[in-house]
Amino acid sequence: MRIALIGYGEVGRILAEDLRAHGDSVAAFDLKLGSEPDTVLRTHAAQHGVVLADSHVAAVRDAELVVCAVTASQAVAVSRSCAGGLARGAFFLDLNSASPGAKIEAAGIVDSASGRYVEGAVMTSVPPYRMKVPLLLGGAHAAALEPLLSGLGFTPKVASDELGVASATKMCRSVMIKGLEAMVIEAFTTARHYGVEDAVLASLKETFAGIDWEKQGAYFFQRVIEHGRRRSEEVREVAVTVLEAGLEPWSAAGTAERQGWVADLADRGVFGRRGEGSFARSVDWRIEADRILAQRKTKGAGR
Repeated sequence: MRIALIGYGEVGRILAEDLRAHGDSVAAFDLKLGSEPDTVLRTHAAQHGVVLADSHVAAVRDAELVVCAVTASQAVAVSRSCAGGLARGAFFLDLNSASPGAKIEAAGIVDSASGRYVEGAVMTSVPPYRMKVPLLLGGAHAAALEPLLSGLGFTPKVASDELGVASATKMCRSVMIKGLEAMVIEAFTTARHYGVEDAVLASLKETFAGIDWEKQGAYFFQRVIEHGRRRSEEVREVAVTVLEAGLEPWSAAGTAERQGWVADLADRGVFGRRGEGSFARSVDWRIEADRILAQRKTKGAGR
């Protein structure tokens, strides 16, 4: 099958590996290819036989299936950039963590270009599951795409033929999951400052006995340090989803700020540089919390 990947980040590269192993033809485009000509993206593509295109249109031309996995805020813009090159009847699977309203707008663009838009909601972290990650589908073409995706190795399930249902499910879950990440970083780092982390962990264990808070804390710190920028953009879309429901997104807005704040620290090298082995790889969340506290002492009080 001829497949185009729009977005060649962590998710795109995982999908490329699995699709190539399945024997499918894969083309890909990522904006980073234009600004960083000699990157890990080109090396990865060469290793796995992925054809890198120089534009959205070039990537999707002749593709039977387009899989879009970019940053949440770009979901509508990317559908517009791809529309001019879509083959008639091509499926456009939008995996972006965007609000129901954004998905509906993107669908209008793709369907007007004679494509078949399907919203996809990825319901947990991709790396452990790879293509088998739980995937909810939505829209008028979801039922037609489901068996095709199953044949490729995905684990899809049609949520609804109504657009927005799958994304709303994902967005509401993210209020909780991304919010919990932000709360753990805030609570654990503050507890570390006051020297009460052991007491706090003991209390959490008593209240939520099924969770290993040491292990969960380390995982949350790692994921947010590595992917805080992408997560903050996603949660801003979550906030839009809450607004679309008529509620003030106080929790989602605060989560987006905390996730983005950690991303800023990572960009400044607070947690070490990529390739040094220390970047977001600590098995003890205390090491990362101490790094946060140390830089706040040198910078003065702040969020």
